[in-house]
Amino acid sequence: MISKIVIKLTFILAISCVFQMQGQQKTYNGNPDTSFETARNLAFNQQRKEAQDTLLNILTKYPNYHEIRSFLATTYSWDGEYKKARKEFAYVLEKDTKNKSTWIAAIKNELWGDFPYLALEKTENALKIFPEDGELLYLKASAQEKTNNSLDALNTIQLALDKNPEDQKAKDYKISLNKILSKNAIGINSTVDLYSDVFDPMQYHTFKYGRQTKYGSIIAKVNFNRRFNENGLQYEVDLYPKILKGLYAYVNIGLSNSFLFPDVRFGAELYKSLPKSFEVSLGFRTLQYSTTTTIYTGSVGWYYGNSYWSFRPYITPGGAGTSSSGTMEYRKYRSDADNYLGIALGIGFSPENNQFNFNGNEASIINLKSQKINLGYYFSSSNKRNAWGTQFAVAHQEIIFDPGNYFWIYSLNLSWELKFK
Repeated sequence: MISKIVIKLTFILAISCVFQMQGQQKTYNGNPDTSFETARNLAFNQQRKEAQDTLLNILTKYPNYHEIRSFLATTYSWDGEYKKARKEFAYVLEKDTKNKSTWIAAIKNELWGDFPYLALEKTENALKIFPEDGELLYLKASAQEKTNNSLDALNTIQLALDKNPEDQKAKDYKISLNKILSKNAIGINSTVDLYSDVFDPMQYHTFKYGRQTKYGSIIAKVNFNRRFNENGLQYEVDLYPKILKGLYAYVNIGLSNSFLFPDVRFGAELYKSLPKSFEVSLGFRTLQYSTTTTIYTGSVGWYYGNSYWSFRPYITPGGAGTSSSGTMEYRKYRSDADNYLGIALGIGFSPENNQFNFNGNEASIINLKSQKINLGYYFSSSNKRNAWGTQFAVAHQEIIFDPGNYFWIYSLNLSWELKFK
């Protein structure tokens, strides 16, 4: 019995010694510069944990090797461990307040971690040591923008440009801020449809005014349509209310007293952002002529780098059955959302995109066969205030009053928009 107790005590003591040895941190013994270079290579080759272990080991003997500690903090920041990075940056700045590169890295850490108020506080402290420094002014402007003070950010970036008028990064940022501050926009959109048979050319023109608000955007439109040697007007309002982060809506209402448009059109759609850069939506459109037609629609969109893919179906129930159509779209963006090349392919006839007066012939019209291809190019001026667009489309569509026979429709669209404060 006693021998068993002795064996157990010996085992417990051995285990305890092992844990004590493991808990004791090994003292670094080597060339810190060589080890630092090794750690940097590891970090830049996606072996961050090994790099951090090496850096921490060096710091056991050289705790005030500030360049190493700053780089350790930067690797934490890369990994999203912003609080750990903040602690290491603070250690360095407490001992060396004139280390500008550490100030910059510490401020970027707060911006990446979505702590803009802390970033703003740090930039103000850094600018007391490095007055009118261009890099710090740029970071201060970034922090001000993230705290919803875009006008202050514009004033700050102007200070940077006053100091260095050739700073291209600051010049580009100023353009971006001016665009953000341009809450108002007016625009004109004109389309001409040329038919290979039956119909004379048809014209569609829109004048719009839009305004960005903290609750979302609102766009008022006046649509002019010339078809069948008749003119008509429609008045529309589009709303894009923000609901929650990643969740917003589209609401539309339009009125007209012309047979070229629905008497009333209204619709709504809910959009939701998803992980992996996806977005989905679901909604409806209703057109009221002598009869009422409701179209159910939605979309699936995917952003991949500078590319955007989307698919939008239209489902239209009717007395003679349900009609369906759909459009697949691809966009290749350049500098921003106003600059891109787009292509869209559509199959089927949708009353949402073809607002004809049904006059009781709803079933025969919504089941028309149609195929369409659309090419578009959109670009803006260097100051981002003016945006232009052009589209060319070709459609092969079944004739409304002669099912089984088709005509070609060639469409040219031009648009212009001016943004202002």
